[in-house]
Amino acid sequence: MSATFGFLAHPISTGHRHQVRALDLLSRLYDDQRGTPPPHAPRHHVPLPLLTSVTSATGDRCTGEVRYLPYTAQQMLRRPTVARDMVVAEVTALREEAGAELVGLGGATSIVGDRGEWTARHVGIPVTSGNSLTVYAAHQELLHTVRLIGLEPERTRVAVVGYPGSIALAIARLLLADGFPLDLVARRGNRPPAALLRYLDDDHHERVRIVDSVAECTAGTRLFVSASSVGGLVDPAKLPPGSVVVDVALPRDVQAPPPPGSDVLVIDGGLVSATDAVTVGDGSLPSPGRQLNGCLAETMVLALEGRPESFSLGRELDLERVRTIGRLAARHGFLPTPLASFGRTVPDAAIERLARHHGRGAHGRTEDVTALTTRRFREHVNPPMARLFAAHGLDRVFTTAKGTTLTTADGTDYLDFIAGYGCLNLGHNHPEVTARLRRFLDDGSPTFIQYVSMPAQTAELAERLTALAPGRLGRVFFGNSGTEAVEAALKLARAGTGRTRLVYAENSYHGKTLGALSVTGRDAHRGPFGPLLPDTVAVPYGDLTALAEAVEGAAAFIVEPVQGEGGVVLPPEGYLRAARELCRTAGAAFVLDEIQTGLGRTGALFAADHDGLDPDILCLAKSLSGGLVPISATLCRDDLWDAAYGTTNRSMLHSSTFGGGNFAAAAGLATLDVLTERDLPGHARKVGDHLRARLREATAPYGFVKEVRGIGLMTALEFDGDFSGAVGSITDEVLTRLPGDLHTLVDWLPDDLRSALSGVGKAVESTLGDLMCLRFVGSLARDHRILTFVTANHNRVLRIQPPLILETAEADRFADSVAAVCAGLALHADLAAWRPSAA
Repeated sequence: MSATFGFLAHPISTGHRHQVRALDLLSRLYDDQRGTPPPHAPRHHVPLPLLTSVTSATGDRCTGEVRYLPYTAQQMLRRPTVARDMVVAEVTALREEAGAELVGLGGATSIVGDRGEWTARHVGIPVTSGNSLTVYAAHQELLHTVRLIGLEPERTRVAVVGYPGSIALAIARLLLADGFPLDLVARRGNRPPAALLRYLDDDHHERVRIVDSVAECTAGTRLFVSASSVGGLVDPAKLPPGSVVVDVALPRDVQAPPPPGSDVLVIDGGLVSATDAVTVGDGSLPSPGRQLNGCLAETMVLALEGRPESFSLGRELDLERVRTIGRLAARHGFLPTPLASFGRTVPDAAIERLARHHGRGAHGRTEDVTALTTRRFREHVNPPMARLFAAHGLDRVFTTAKGTTLTTADGTDYLDFIAGYGCLNLGHNHPEVTARLRRFLDDGSPTFIQYVSMPAQTAELAERLTALAPGRLGRVFFGNSGTEAVEAALKLARAGTGRTRLVYAENSYHGKTLGALSVTGRDAHRGPFGPLLPDTVAVPYGDLTALAEAVEGAAAFIVEPVQGEGGVVLPPEGYLRAARELCRTAGAAFVLDEIQTGLGRTGALFAADHDGLDPDILCLAKSLSGGLVPISATLCRDDLWDAAYGTTNRSMLHSSTFGGGNFAAAAGLATLDVLTERDLPGHARKVGDHLRARLREATAPYGFVKEVRGIGLMTALEFDGDFSGAVGSITDEVLTRLPGDLHTLVDWLPDDLRSALSGVGKAVESTLGDLMCLRFVGSLARDHRILTFVTANHNRVLRIQPPLILETAEADRFADSVAAVCAGLALHADLAAWRPSAA
């Protein structure tokens, strides 16, 4: 037979208090609109309506009421007598108004009543502080950490902060029983150590040190349980790397998260979470059952057990009761895991990675390559990107690669439709290119000799490129990346023409170094780095009138034959030829950026070949080495190069330490051989046409796929992603369906707030549109083991850019997978896409 419970909670911070006050204010306004009579007496609490009933994993059910008092722990502890009387009044009200048979006291509401003992004597029903389950949870959280790191209790010293408070004392007793040596951080004042040790068994005294502060703990101590009643006693910045703090204190002893990269982890101590077998409320709303305070959870467990008794009172908690309530909580579906830190779930891997600071790998073993790489990337490469990868399921680590396939350490194969964003036209580790590079190394050939001699392979690659390239391109400068190729082109154009203005297309992407960024038509990439190069002008892609005006007197017009990162945008028919003539007439260099389109990607060796273009400067990179060695090339007309660098004094004005090395050139020569001998451009044209036909067929019933477009094996799926009006509609639905004329409240809002809320709504709707494409990316990877991603300039364009060696069967697999993902998202399509559900 279950019991009816009540619970008194309070804010844990000033911000939390303001949240409670805001809820009260809004509820009063809501009551006014409903015409609810005001209360006869002042209200000193705010009810929490989502926690009115609990059905546990055993099927037992209890009901109750949780009330939030509007005062923080600091406020109550400053006026303990007033706070104590208030607690008694609120417990009495819960008994009389809500029929509570048992009331739980959260945090300071227990402390001010002499750890619940005084309160229990002055009210007519049992009360519990909840400290027993809080202690149990904190103890288990520390043991979980110890197991993950692979530590032995007898050799691992733990610091317990807040001794001999009731929670710290009970945790200390449990840890001593486990075999841990302890540092007990106590405010002893004039009390001798013996007065503090009297709470512990005599047999344990030799394993205990009494210290006055965390700073005095044993050198090398890295595990802490903090349970003071004053807060702010632990500064994570002063803890050694690898430290873990289980913070049970209220207010918190660690009041802000450790700085990124500090390798100090703070666990929200004393919390439990309901398993999926537990239902909070009627189950129609998401359950607020994660990271419940142990005091609240203990109250609910006792109610579920039908045990309305004063369970956890006083300084010295009964350890058998601590273990009992832990077992009962687990039976009903409340567990101390998963762990959390400042409200965020902490994966086990985040704890395991701290093992290196404790002189061992996790569980005494070496981290596997996936965990090790994940940790290293997160700590030393790009923490925000690591979080993004984890959120979208992209945190994979591949250990082998061949052709169109990438394989993880556990042997899972993925079909690669990203191909290094265009770097892997030959696929991964093409055997002919890798064989050529091995031979180069085996022969002992020199690599970096370009500024003390004439490198043989580099000179040969330059000759090959000028023979294959369109137009009259006779000179080549070698760099290491696409953005370097663009930088070289911009400098060459300015030096060769004697002019400064650079014209570029809106929605373009040319790289992220300062010069290349100055001619990249996407503000999101440019914003944080201004001011950029002066005298740069953007024109709409495909607009010849705007180009004619801007290019007059300019040094160059730089343009992509297909805007790859812009969303695989093809130019209007005849645009590039006309742009070439406008540049010739104006005396401006026509710079063709083929970093992504070149070397077979569009179905021709160069995209310029489709229109018969003869650029003045041509930029290449990405797949020039088959994706094995960084290399780029800037090709140009002889006369333009001579005008820029054709004297002894000017010949070395632009150079690159690593650009033009023989090893990279050897890879480039091998790549050109494979591309031409296997006619991979022709293969890309054939397979690409087949792939787009299949994709159009697969996506035709689904209106959320706006367009399938592309050329060769450079294809895009653009999503409609229109969620306009969604937020407004949801808001209107809520305002209309709830009792009372709530639209009046909205009409009353100040103009600036209404404007801000409107902006938030539009931002949410835009993000929903982006999520449609990211959902596609995630589904293709998770459910079909195919890798894709969005383009740099547009989150609603799916990049489809596989290696040029893609076979028709692999293209069909991709199209079939796209069809399956579309079917899974059929709710977002028109009725024409409806099909009967499979049995």
